Amino acid sequence: MEAQNTGSGKKPHILVCNDDGIDAEGLHVLASSMRKIGTVTVVAPSEPRSGMAHAMTLGVPIRINRQTKNNRFFGYSVSGTPVDCIKVALNHILPEKPDLIVSGINYGSNTATNTLYSGTLGAALEGVIQYVPSLAFSLATYKDADFTYAGKFARKLARKVLREGLPPDTILSVNIPNLPESAVRGVAITAQGKSRWAENTIEREDMYGNPYYWLSGELQLLDNEMLYDEYAVKQHYVAITPVSIDMTNHSALKALRRWKLNR
Repeated sequence: MEAQNTGSGKKPHILVCNDDGIDAEGLHVLASSMRKIGTVTVVAPSEPRSGMAHAMTLGVPIRINRQTKNNRFFGYSVSGTPVDCIKVALNHILPEKPDLIVSGINYGSNTATNTLYSGTLGAALEGVIQYVPSLAFSLATYKDADFTYAGKFARKLARKVLREGLPPDTILSVNIPNLPESAVRGVAITAQGKSRWAENTIEREDMYGNPYYWLSGELQLLDNEMLYDEYAVKQHYVAITPVSIDMTNHSALKALRRWKLNR
């Protein structure tokens, strides 16, 4: 692992992004938490962009706007995806690369199969593609969210990563129970679990009788061991999963080579 060298006495510069949009509470909590350890720049989608994974905007112009909070400059909104935000930040907004990228704090866990869909992880993965250590934070709830402990833990982990560094081409996906600190049982280093969505597409009609559809469903967990992310969160642990940009199934390489397709 390679630790980030920010220079003697220099505060680290931290880029904060998300997929829930510039107005999301989790983003504001994360930015506030990171300001306690470094200089922060916020670049986030202008509206919620959940489920965008690693999508980027092509063929349509991207617009950037300055955003204020309590009459003070807060950050930049981008009319695109989380990945667009990272690209725009690194290539247009910032004069140099930040020391760390943090993405979140997302509403809802990004564990198991959800890892593939997550715009929160997409932003962090784009960061590591651009050689910036990156973290993705998610709070395991969609209602009654309390980001207090999540913000505190994000700061603790960010400090650790700034000191210790991360393995090449790897982000940390961090899923945090929606609990007060006293109820969290600890931290588990986990693998990505297995799950599937039991799909439930809802069909309705508009005022003209034309059908339209809402995608919904329920996540069905297939791994019930502490080795895996979603199960660990359900047992009231913070689950930290190292996620790589290499999607190769290395265990399948040998079997495929035995097919001898060159003959």
